[in-house]
Amino acid sequence: MDWKYIILTGTTIIFFTVGLMGIALPFLPGIPLIWLGIVIYGAFTSFARLSFLIIVVFTVLMLFTVIVDYLANLYGAKKFGAGKLGIFFAIIGMMTGVVAAGLVGLIIGPLIGAIIGELLSGKSHRQALRAGLGTIVGFLGGTIIKFIIGLVMIGIFIWQVF
Repeated sequence: MDWKYIILTGTTIIFFTVGLMGIALPFLPGIPLIWLGIVIYGAFTSFARLSFLIIVVFTVLMLFTVIVDYLANLYGAKKFGAGKLGIFFAIIGMMTGVVAAGLVGLIIGPLIGAIIGELLSGKSHRQALRAGLGTIVGFLGGTIIKFIIGLVMIGIFIWQVF
């Protein structure tokens, strides 16, 4: 096996691994990294095993996932009654939580942030808690969708290349 091919395959696996981690970690663009790994592999192999149609399908899946993730988070928060301040503080809570407590902070941070934002906007404790729970529902829904699509993309890539 050619050493260039080994390096290319290793690089692609790194993109896939970091991309799968990025599905749960908000500071890593998960699906776009998986897509980038596929496109880099295709470009360096002159798209011998990955057709233009496959690249278009992966691009559509990547764009769809980015949009759905955003909408799922927004829908979850809105459906459970979060206002603009609650959503803003949920985002701040997510960033702070992941830095302070890792994966646990990723879930707890938006909950606490949304509750604080809703309380600051004058909502009751019950309404604030409901909005906070909505951010978790939206986040988990978006994460599940991203994870499934990420695995599908990697699966199709493996099927096409190997």
